[in-house]
Amino acid sequence: MTKPDSHAVDGKYFIRSLYFDNPDDKALREKVDGVDFREKFRIRYYDKNPSVIHLEKKSKRNGLGTKYKASLTKEEAQKIVDNDIGWMMDNESELIRELYCKMRYQNLRPKTIVDYTREPYIFDAGNVRVTLDYDIRTGLHSTDFLNPDCITAPAGDAPIILEVKWDEFLPDVIRDIVQIPGRNVTAFSKYAQCRVYG
Repeated sequence: MTKPDSHAVDGKYFIRSLYFDNPDDKALREKVDGVDFREKFRIRYYDKNPSVIHLEKKSKRNGLGTKYKASLTKEEAQKIVDNDIGWMMDNESELIRELYCKMRYQNLRPKTIVDYTREPYIFDAGNVRVTLDYDIRTGLHSTDFLNPDCITAPAGDAPIILEVKWDEFLPDVIRDIVQIPGRNVTAFSKYAQCRVYG
């Protein structure tokens, strides 16, 4: 019925993200307070291989989410971490230019590393993606994003996250499978969970 994601190795992959926030923790506070329109920026790579890095912006409005992506080189990602941002101002990517503006004028900065393991499954009808995310770990205040030996710690009592995404419709067979007795649908932020220690 479902099939493993072709990008997974032995059915899973490792994700490392570096989330951004301002000195007032705007992104964190808007998430915790349930602000209707909010956004957050992160840079991310997979399976401890920084040869492909993405800058991502996630926005939420009226409960609907959108995500925008731009590619970064390893050197560009490190420059962002080091607050060497002048090169971003004239970049061809609108998203990179937007992050530049927010780092320059809103004092947005890298805040913490978020690590976790993902088991992804695909169901072709409806382009459904079912993921299990677990072993969520926080870099505390570390932003040493590209260091494979960066120490992370378990992010409090983080649960296993079952997430279902689809395009046009959710097939009944998937809807029935993911109905777990005693469990409710709820929002969960890995970034907020990874800020439990500050």
